Amino acid sequence: MSAPYLTICILCVLLGIAFLYRFCLVFQSSREGYETGASKTIGSREIQMDYYTIEENENGLLAVLADGMGKEAGGRIAAKTVIRVFKEIFGTYNMADHPSYFFRKAFQTANREILKQMDEGRGMAAVSAVMIQGGFLFYGIVGNVKIAVFRNEELIPLGTGHTVDVLAQDKYVEGVLTREDALSMLQEKRIYNYLGRDGFKEIQFYDKPIRLQEEDVVAIFSNGMHESVTWKEMEDCLSQKKRCRRMAFDLVELVNQKKGDKDNASVVLIKVGEMA
Repeated sequence: MSAPYLTICILCVLLGIAFLYRFCLVFQSSREGYETGASKTIGSREIQMDYYTIEENENGLLAVLADGMGKEAGGRIAAKTVIRVFKEIFGTYNMADHPSYFFRKAFQTANREILKQMDEGRGMAAVSAVMIQGGFLFYGIVGNVKIAVFRNEELIPLGTGHTVDVLAQDKYVEGVLTREDALSMLQEKRIYNYLGRDGFKEIQFYDKPIRLQEEDVVAIFSNGMHESVTWKEMEDCLSQKKRCRRMAFDLVELVNQKKGDKDNASVVLIKVGEMA
């Protein structure tokens, strides 16, 4: 065996070992480093239109929450379609690809799939998704499903979402809206961007990956959750430091205990364990 050929063989073996080591580290972080929990309630509605999933594989952890909207069962179909698409794409996702590529592909594919099944306006969904890789958090938001990180007894929101009041503030800063027009829109919580819309493009991404710390809790709240329960109530619940499944159940019970009309409400929690 010639020296150059032997050198190439040794390099290939070393590269294979390095890749396997990285694979094992990611697998261990995904399977052992996180505790998860989720819960939802139908509220006062006749149809449950909130759906979520938590997926783990060698590429990391993915959590998605879809808040469906629409006529009759249209919102439920839209939300279930979103979850199916994200699961399918995550199943073939390569960790060599950037998470932003995954989010773009998943959101855009889900939008097309919804429009294939229904006319525009019959079924829509607000969606937020988080991916955790190697101790870093990546996220994508469309609509008004909120993402936050609970750290040091404080619930820190990530992103602003796509509601009219936030849009008004942005347009005022850009000089497009007058102060009076912007103020008149600040109480408008209606969303202007969602999946199930022809011409959909806008996705709100992380500015940079968030380095997670041990004991952090990543939370995803549907509109029915964060509109029914105050931020302080959610912080108090998460401060109890119970198991994620129990805290998710307790948060949903806070919604059920409220009086009056209640929307579907759901929550997904991911607690960060010991970091390698």
